[in-house]
Amino acid sequence: MPASSLVVLGRLAKPHGVKGDIRVDYYADSADLLEKPLMLRAGRMAPRPIRVREWHLWKDQLILGIEGCNDRSAAEQLRGQELLIDASFLPEADEDEPYLRDLIGLTVRLKDGSVVGELEDIDFPAGQEMWSIRAPESEGGAEILFPAVPEFVLDIDLSAQTATIDPPEGLLELYREGSSSETPDDGQDEATLDPRRA
Repeated sequence: MPASSLVVLGRLAKPHGVKGDIRVDYYADSADLLEKPLMLRAGRMAPRPIRVREWHLWKDQLILGIEGCNDRSAAEQLRGQELLIDASFLPEADEDEPYLRDLIGLTVRLKDGSVVGELEDIDFPAGQEMWSIRAPESEGGAEILFPAVPEFVLDIDLSAQTATIDPPEGLLELYREGSSSETPDDGQDEATLDPRRA
């Protein structure tokens, strides 16, 4: 199946116990999707099919047993990999709850209508939904990492292909300052300001 049709269901976290089970940061509402054909992807490597041996919930977190992963060491090697499913297996999304894949490419704007950039990617570091927004080239084209919590996301309009946000005070300025900083032309290398480390 083409990689473009694959949707991220979750991300494998740390091992659970000693029999190869692994905790999963699971993004779907229903565990029924675990009965469908699934794949794993490590970084930019090609996805590979897997078979779920068993699953259960532990303190509201999904615990997954994968065929061929039979001890803690094997589970540790899977940490951080993405759990994928083909989009054709997903149920139809409600209008007010679009799938994350439907948000990619949206124009992100502020309340006053000014453009922040284009939504390029969505990730979940430490379980927090984080948008990667690419600022316009006219403003330096910087990557803006935006915490997509409900109080900061005001509206998503798929028909207009826009998302309206109200970012924390100072967030956008931090990235704009980083993209506009100039590297001294003195022949020496200088580390580029990374707003994510500020």
